[in-house]
Amino acid sequence: MAKPSFVEFGSQPIEKYRSVWVGDFDEIVAAADEARAEFAGRTVWHVSSTSLGGGVAEMLRSFLPYARDAGADNRWVVLSERPLFFGITKRIHNKLHGHPGDGGSLGEAERAVYEEILTDSAAQVLELGKPGDVFFLHDPQTAGLIPTIADAGFTTIWRCHVGVDKINEHVAEAINFLMPYVKRADAFVFSRRDYVWEGLPMEKAFLMPPAIDAFSPKNQELEPSVVKAILGKIGLSADNPEINPPFIRSDGSPGEIVSEAEILQVEPLPDDAFLIAQISRWDVLKDHEGLLECFAEYLGDTEAHLALIGPSSGAVADDPEGPAVQSRIFAAWNEMPEDLRRRIHIVNLPMNDFDENGAMVNAIQRRADVVVQKSLVEGFGLTVCEAMWKAKPVVASAIGGINDQIVDGESGMLVEDPTDLEAFADAFRKLINDPGLAERMGEAAQQRVVEQFLAIPRLIGYARLIGSVHDKRAASEPDQQTA
Repeated sequence: MAKPSFVEFGSQPIEKYRSVWVGDFDEIVAAADEARAEFAGRTVWHVSSTSLGGGVAEMLRSFLPYARDAGADNRWVVLSERPLFFGITKRIHNKLHGHPGDGGSLGEAERAVYEEILTDSAAQVLELGKPGDVFFLHDPQTAGLIPTIADAGFTTIWRCHVGVDKINEHVAEAINFLMPYVKRADAFVFSRRDYVWEGLPMEKAFLMPPAIDAFSPKNQELEPSVVKAILGKIGLSADNPEINPPFIRSDGSPGEIVSEAEILQVEPLPDDAFLIAQISRWDVLKDHEGLLECFAEYLGDTEAHLALIGPSSGAVADDPEGPAVQSRIFAAWNEMPEDLRRRIHIVNLPMNDFDENGAMVNAIQRRADVVVQKSLVEGFGLTVCEAMWKAKPVVASAIGGINDQIVDGESGMLVEDPTDLEAFADAFRKLINDPGLAERMGEAAQQRVVEQFLAIPRLIGYARLIGSVHDKRAASEPDQQTA
């Protein structure tokens, strides 16, 4: 059996946020001091199913280095499981979003496989812990670890990054599948209050909306000349930079863009083209095909360009449906007339260097005139915040956590029905025809991120969550705090 792998990361000084934080930064410093005392001699083991792609990996990479600077000994472990396991957990993922996915069930056969595979992982994860440690488990792939880790006497926290506005039969089936494991956790963390499952005790539920790191390769400031050079280097534009475009890596060291992307396009993106871009995993719930249909049916008479950006096919281990979704997108593109295909660019960004990938995404978002997130369902949608931070107007589905990020008509535009192609097209046209409106929305969007969605303030809630949960368990079961 393959052993779990470790994601290496350093610490990042929280002081760098003093220049952008609009609140009382001394409160952040005090939280760091509190964390140093709370975490002394204790390790928090974050466990996930992938270190690449998706909001979980983004959140951990953005947050953990600052928590480490604040004195928290955080470690990040990634499960190494078989494709059969990820086929089941992708089914759970889809159903938690209210979608039937592959149409399969979550019955006793699936439960047997899920538990059998995680039994080995639980034994290996337990070997990492020492008395007083905390295991912070992320999403459905890790829920089955909770009973074993809890029985060994460790504090367990389960973080659900998925949520929907309405519960249907698919969501209920997934919750019923996971509930026996999740209810054993000492605490549950959700992105929104509406996402907390019925049947879980509210006194053990905590809310922790995702946030972005303003200084990561994906969000750091880039000069326009660097943006242009990166687009040329990856092959999206016709520019041919003489040197590899520079950026700053997560650890503060200098980096360069050395890789090219895999791009399906008739010709490169013109320098003066109005660009609408969506950046997301190749997931049916992101509705790339609907966005292509919207563009073809309603924006064919414009000169706007559309870019669909995602990770290289097969690069995200816990998402086995990605290549199939991408194949359908390719097929839809190939069936379009050439005058439309000329203005549509489908981009696979390499994932072998996470920092380099982040800088590529950064450049594309900064080049875009409008960023779109046409999800059918969305737990939170951190890519919305990323674009807003770059002062870009975002057109998005009015679902889930996207509603928390965008104030409709002020810091972006929300479409009530995610399947309403004409409504999305109308929003795009307004921004195409009114540059002033786009600029005002972008400025308001950036300010909203500064006030509500930066990573550093989350330190306060994180430290208090770990401390309160661990202290409650120690008080109730003092004799079980051994491994």
